[in-house]
Amino acid sequence: MLVLSQASFCVGYLIFISNTMAHLYPIGADSPASPLLTAKALFIWAMLPFQLGLNSIKTLTLLAPLSIFADVVDLGAMGVVLGQDASIWLANKPPVFAFAGPAQLLYGLGVAVYAFEGIGMVLPLEAEAADKRRFGATLALSMAFIAVMYGLFGAMGYLAFGAATRDIITTNLGTGWLSVLVQLGLCINLFFTMPVMMNPVYEVAERLLCGKRYAWWLRWILVVVVGLLAMLVPNFADFLSLVGSSVCVVLGFVLPAAFHLKVFGTEIGWARLVADVAVIVIGIALAVSGTWTSLVQIFSSSSNV
Repeated sequence: MLVLSQASFCVGYLIFISNTMAHLYPIGADSPASPLLTAKALFIWAMLPFQLGLNSIKTLTLLAPLSIFADVVDLGAMGVVLGQDASIWLANKPPVFAFAGPAQLLYGLGVAVYAFEGIGMVLPLEAEAADKRRFGATLALSMAFIAVMYGLFGAMGYLAFGAATRDIITTNLGTGWLSVLVQLGLCINLFFTMPVMMNPVYEVAERLLCGKRYAWWLRWILVVVVGLLAMLVPNFADFLSLVGSSVCVVLGFVLPAAFHLKVFGTEIGWARLVADVAVIVIGIALAVSGTWTSLVQIFSSSSNV
């Protein structure tokens, strides 16, 4: 489950980068014969050699400088987007709706839960932390900051553009030089973050197939597979909703409650027992209904292309 979730997040990264670049610099034929030759696919093909090199780096410690650089670029780009969203909202104030129906609520839940993308990095980061005693507090502060930023980023984007909001919000900002810099900044962030997010996948794959030995060829195969999957996904937001509903809900809600119930089931009282069971049941229900809604949306989008 963890391997699937981490790989899915990296697929989403490549989709975002390639769609953004194809929006900024349209290339290729309008209706190519193969999904592997679309403008999005051509940008992914162009990124693959560089990703093969970056994903050959062995440890998270060696990847830390790239991750820090990517985070700085990301914070700057998000700050500019929030500023532009606020100015556009103050000028236009389009009509917005909190809920558009049960199906849209489930779809949105899947996209929102996709924010659990970094959960698989917690244990690898703790293993390489210099001061493990302070790791818990650092993790809590980081998650609180990220939650506020994600919530503000999403809310301001919808307030600014209303029903015209696109699945990749930066494409709503036009083609001015500032918008181009912001989109390039977000792409740079995800480009250098992908090797970090793939690290847990490599740890599991190398443990199963190579006896915990470093295997560059296995990493290269996984990067190519992730790239091919990104080329075949038709819509970024639909993919986010599918992964969030099918993988992230299970990983973020169902499995923790199930593990807690299994380990401490004989020690906890009835209140906690009922709470764990409720989380598991509700999580499974949301996962099934959200996955179904996302698949319907994906197939309807594919038929309209």
